[in-house]
Amino acid sequence: MRWQKDKYLIDDDPSSINLEVVVELLRKSHWAKHRTADTVKRSILNSLCFGLYNGDSQIGFARVLTDYATYAIILDMIIAEEFRGKGLGNWLMEVVTNHFSINNTRQMLWTSTAQGLYEKSGFTQLGGKPVVMAKPPFP
Repeated sequence: MRWQKDKYLIDDDPSSINLEVVVELLRKSHWAKHRTADTVKRSILNSLCFGLYNGDSQIGFARVLTDYATYAIILDMIIAEEFRGKGLGNWLMEVVTNHFSINNTRQMLWTSTAQGLYEKSGFTQLGGKPVVMAKPPFP
């Protein structure tokens, strides 16, 4: 599917994703800066992905890890620095969270810096139980 807003476009077609751009965007992040291009490629192939474009140039990305029935975990949501502050992150989250294939799942995400952005999309911080746990390795 495609969504248009002014001169910007969001597309959920995985063949439209520019791997080099996504790798570069993620290398500038604090959470994925050490991922290899192969790891990013495999993550795209095994996820529901969204590209954000300005004309022919990809300027943003988000992916969802999901079983399409119960849970959807929103990951790697990122906008190129020069396009931040234009409401594109809010729009990308709106498209992702309302996507027909996951809009009836329990949606979750992790963030250490963008709580305000995600709260605008209806996310709230969970306290208490369950405790989020992870098993190494942590790249």
